[in-house]
Amino acid sequence: MPFTFKRLDINDVILVTPKVFGDARGFFMESYQKSTFFENGIDVEFNQDNHSKSVKGVLRGLHYQTNPKAQAKLVRCSRGKIFDVAVDIRKSSPTFGKWVGEILSEENKNMLYIPEGFAHGFVVLSDEAELLYKASGEYSPQNDRGIRWNDPDINVQWGIDYEPLISEKDSKQPYLSEVKEEDLF
Repeated sequence: MPFTFKRLDINDVILVTPKVFGDARGFFMESYQKSTFFENGIDVEFNQDNHSKSVKGVLRGLHYQTNPKAQAKLVRCSRGKIFDVAVDIRKSSPTFGKWVGEILSEENKNMLYIPEGFAHGFVVLSDEAELLYKASGEYSPQNDRGIRWNDPDINVQWGIDYEPLISEKDSKQPYLSEVKEEDLF
């Protein structure tokens, strides 16, 4: 199998590790194979690919889209190193308000599958980082939402000892306790 799939402490978030074939010339890996992903519980259709670049210290998130334009994501760091986070915002979930995080990097080539019903964010740990991620739905400005990155009730441990670079939009996001009921899952 070209991938291994590991369910994290929040069972619906899956760490995907590709099999990498490398030698002195470089490497080859499959980054997605629909049938294998479906067989391992990632049974979504991806409809949009995104690519972002950020510098060290940038923290983006915590972002999500509301229904009916909710998105599942498959996130990969193709250059550099990030700490990637998923926060469960499904009201009836036993892990509501809890988070999981993983290091994604060009070295480990791991990917994080984040289903609908989760907010997503990351902080850049290397000088620069580039992310490639698939989304199950197209971006919808009307359904774009967020939660404050430093919400004390969620208490994400970002693994940094400095004040991150935050966009104005992200600095003004509500805390989870302030999010409208209809904007949760």
